[in-house]
Amino acid sequence: MRSNFLTKSLLAAALGGVVVLAGFGAQNATADQNPMVSTVAVSDDDAEARFLEMVDLISQSCAPDVFSGVDDVTSASVADTPAAEPTPDSTLPVLVDPVPLTATEECAAQRHQLRISRALSGTDTATYEDLRDKLTSLNYPAARIHRMPDFSGEPVARLDLRVGAEHLALEVTDINNGVMVEAFGAPEDVSVTEVRLEPQWDAPTS
Repeated sequence: MRSNFLTKSLLAAALGGVVVLAGFGAQNATADQNPMVSTVAVSDDDAEARFLEMVDLISQSCAPDVFSGVDDVTSASVADTPAAEPTPDSTLPVLVDPVPLTATEECAAQRHQLRISRALSGTDTATYEDLRDKLTSLNYPAARIHRMPDFSGEPVARLDLRVGAEHLALEVTDINNGVMVEAFGAPEDVSVTEVRLEPQWDAPTS
């Protein structure tokens, strides 16, 4: 009796394993039939995960007990200056003023500006596609990169770095053998492409 019971148990387990494997095979077959959908979804998720990990590390380095600033005190930013009118060649809706960044967000902005400026120093990003590809290689997801009208014939992109209730965003403009990176605060529930910025005429010093 014990032998028969053991045999039946082993048989049931084996059959269960076949069912699991069959189900796994069916899932693979479905993915094979539509590989683009599966691959893109995983790729987007991975890109966002890498981005969030990077942002978390930067946030930790800018925490109030590490950084000398105070989180709930806003620092000087583009929001403190009068907003300029949209440039004549602008084809995108630029409707709202930027909001001030907190001291912690300013700290994080400096980290992002430095890593982007260093990575793209000495490179030629003559087209928006070149600029976007460089930014995605730095773990900024394509979904967070937005095209803006060219500035004097040079490509411009905006990065949406907002996580949760944060407001940090960047504008990246191609210049000769490098980029100019400007930080600004994007209001909640507003696209970063709709924020009005005052033109920055001076190239970065570093």
